[in-house]
Amino acid sequence: MIYGYARVSTQGQDLEGQLEELQEAGVLEHNIYREKMSGKTTERPEFKKLLAKVKKGDTIVVSKLDRLARNTREALNAIEPLLDQGVTLRALNLGTIENNHMGRFIVKIMLCIADMERELINERCQTGKARAKKKVGYKEGRPKKVITEYERNIILELEDLTFQEVAEKHGVSISTIFRWKAKIEEESNG
Repeated sequence: MIYGYARVSTQGQDLEGQLEELQEAGVLEHNIYREKMSGKTTERPEFKKLLAKVKKGDTIVVSKLDRLARNTREALNAIEPLLDQGVTLRALNLGTIENNHMGRFIVKIMLCIADMERELINERCQTGKARAKKKVGYKEGRPKKVITEYERNIILELEDLTFQEVAEKHGVSISTIFRWKAKIEEESNG
């Protein structure tokens, strides 16, 4: 049996690209386990279901090897038992990995490279952040939201309508109306 596993790190990310790749590689849609969860956690329910289902002779297909885990140690902890069990892994960006010396060697090298890439990205981010902190006027975090003229006009409607009526009229939540009103009052008092 051929199974697929697709994972993205956050709820806001899209699995579609991975799902298309897996289906193009011959994995039936109902055999694809999908997850929107960080690789940092080992508590990935769909991945655990997949691991419980596969048996000797099965193949697990992923778009990239790093979809299985966040770092080399975790990936090896997941991959080695599968190979020992007689499960074949296929990373679409790498090829087929079987339980032999070359397969294990390739896995370790690719995972080390992925770790190094992640560390380099993190290092570049930290360097950029340190450089930005040296600039005059640097402020950490998101810039404060500026209330637009449109939003100010909506708040003026509170003179004649309730918060609920204004929210419904403009298709926003009541909490948004409260937040805009509070921001305007803060600006007036500040």
